Amino acid sequence: MELPVVIVNFKNYSESTGQKAVELVKTCKEVVEEFGVSIAVCPQFTELREAVDFGIPVFAQHIDPIEKAGAYTGSVVAENLKALGVAGSLINHSEHRIPFEQIAKCIEILRSGGMVSVCCAATAEEVGKIAGLQPDFVAIEPPELIGSGISVSTAKPEIVLESVKAAGKVKVLCGAGITTGEDVRRALELGTVGVLLASGVVKAVNPKAVLEELAAAAKERV
Repeated sequence: MELPVVIVNFKNYSESTGQKAVELVKTCKEVVEEFGVSIAVCPQFTELREAVDFGIPVFAQHIDPIEKAGAYTGSVVAENLKALGVAGSLINHSEHRIPFEQIAKCIEILRSGGMVSVCCAATAEEVGKIAGLQPDFVAIEPPELIGSGISVSTAKPEIVLESVKAAGKVKVLCGAGITTGEDVRRALELGTVGVLLASGVVKAVNPKAVLEELAAAAKERV
């Protein structure tokens, strides 16, 4: 996956369910082809199979710390996701926090399976702690700004700078409140390699227009 990257989390919004999810993945693919910028998607589990057919990176929204497929009713197993063509997973999103030891196990499972780990953190201190586990990405997302429309890269740039420093050689994504191209520019200027967002695209009146604006800003750094 080339950098910078825009990762769109579909969450469990009605606007990203069923055929609406498929259309949104299609829109992301169109913007990728138009701008030549990496866009990855995190659909609901019910749409993962259809999403991978579009040929852009698809991540799950969560995995459980289970190494191999087996009798784990109701669990999300990375091995099975990989068989579908899923590239990786979010871990420890603010809406699905897990204990540190489970974060470590999930990173290990994804790494051993050749999959991408995108771990979320609420503070720069947590970024540093998670970065010690060597995930592929750490996304800094202050919970109070998630879904607010107020970007952390604008409202609290010092947190992004502290996170980049704390992460060392681990790549940092900027999350929480990303909605505009300017948010992307500021995030990249602060040393991140991309953004993680959800409602700014999924709930937009015109998701494609928003994606085009984000992609145009990211392309300036390609």
